[in-house]
Amino acid sequence: MPALIAAALAGCAALLGAHPDGVVVTRATPIEPAPEWRAEGAGTYRALPVRTSLCRVEGTIEGNIGFELWLPAKWNRRLLGAGVGGDAGVYNYGDMSRRVSEGFATVTTDSGHKQAQARWMADPKARTDYEHRAVHLTAQAAKRLVAAFYARPADHSYFLGCSGGGRQALKEMQVYPGDYDGVVAGAPGPYMPLQSVRMMWFALQQKWHPEAALSDADWALYERRATAHCDAADGVKDGVIGNPLKCRFETRALLCKSGETEQCLTAPKLAMLDSIIAPMTDEDGKPMDGGLFAGVRTRPGPPSPLLRAMWADGVYNDAGWNEDGFRRTGDLEAANRIMPELRADRVTVDAFIKRGGKAILYQGWADPSTNAGPTIDYYAALADANGGIEKTRESARLFLVPGMYHCAGGPGADAFGGSNHPSWPSDPKRDVLWSLIEWVEKGKAPERLTATKMSNGAEQWTRTLCPFPEAARYDGKGDPDSAASYRCIPDPDLQQRLAERPSR
Repeated sequence: MPALIAAALAGCAALLGAHPDGVVVTRATPIEPAPEWRAEGAGTYRALPVRTSLCRVEGTIEGNIGFELWLPAKWNRRLLGAGVGGDAGVYNYGDMSRRVSEGFATVTTDSGHKQAQARWMADPKARTDYEHRAVHLTAQAAKRLVAAFYARPADHSYFLGCSGGGRQALKEMQVYPGDYDGVVAGAPGPYMPLQSVRMMWFALQQKWHPEAALSDADWALYERRATAHCDAADGVKDGVIGNPLKCRFETRALLCKSGETEQCLTAPKLAMLDSIIAPMTDEDGKPMDGGLFAGVRTRPGPPSPLLRAMWADGVYNDAGWNEDGFRRTGDLEAANRIMPELRADRVTVDAFIKRGGKAILYQGWADPSTNAGPTIDYYAALADANGGIEKTRESARLFLVPGMYHCAGGPGADAFGGSNHPSWPSDPKRDVLWSLIEWVEKGKAPERLTATKMSNGAEQWTRTLCPFPEAARYDGKGDPDSAASYRCIPDPDLQQRLAERPSR
């Protein structure tokens, strides 16, 4: 076996040097774990130990776009792109290390800048590469390098990402339909500029009104009380709101009574809570979005550095930009003008569908960052533009995850093979990537997924996830902690949301 592995990796060094279209391989290193190897890196996308031999390819495209491509000696003849969220600038070693061990050639990009690079959004090229070009150019480069290394092209290519990585997945489907045969887009924030306006505006409101600013404990109180009120609506009391559309929680129940100072909200804080969960309005009082679902918390504190950079560097190229002059309508229009491809809400995806492309979207109902409403409404708009919901489900499906926060976490079952999740190799029932593979390669669409609640690496309980507009319903007799006790049925509230989605 060592001789076979050595032969398989012999072509690694041959990849060094310049390639077409500005691709330069700066390092090509054979990796033979003894017994394991881990790529250096920390943070969200920290690598797992790898125990399979591979060729580690490091390189650049057009000088500023960094990428890594890992080529396993034992290849399953598939290429997997691993998306990166937030302000990018790093590699997704988490998904790469997990999936290279399953036989995928895996590739990721820093999206055209390094995370430590100051004011990178002020650079028009880096900004545009971040919006959409870097992932596309990396896919093209990876395909050529895969073909050169293995002396044959990949049979199929897939993309897996969440948050900004989910947005990257949608952009691939919408703008570059030939790059990937299938994409998994988690918590994609289809209209991220508008979501950013919401986060900036309400962070500023709390900065300007410190007596009304909501702490993490305040949000936890709201979430806890709303959950207790609506938990049992789905027939199972499990600490999770199964469908927030069914939840009718009166926030005034949180108001402090005379003499109360704990486990309640003051009148200014309650007013702030109500304004945040309601639809955000423009300067004329007209709704700009659909607000938040019941029980969904947000992130406390001042505007994040990424939010500020979006306008200070990306829109105005002014390091001294005064955020206190932020304008909801004007600054949204400016962001859309300067970064038009930051939006990922195009519904014309004919080219992707015609070539047999498949897309699976997933979204946590309780996501505090890229809220569930815009993802649901994008999917509904996709259905409107592509022959209705049943026709659209032939190529794209959306799975809503009760009780899941942003990409993972929260009280719900949140592990099903998504980006940075534990994986279940070759199991399409429990692993969304392998479900996508089964759909693309065998024509079997996912009718349900099993999500698992993990604790310290051990499985605690499971739930069934269903394709929109279906939802899981408990059978009333089986183990409520087992996904086998739930079935997918059409949900009237989801069907109504599909029919009456807000027009934006």
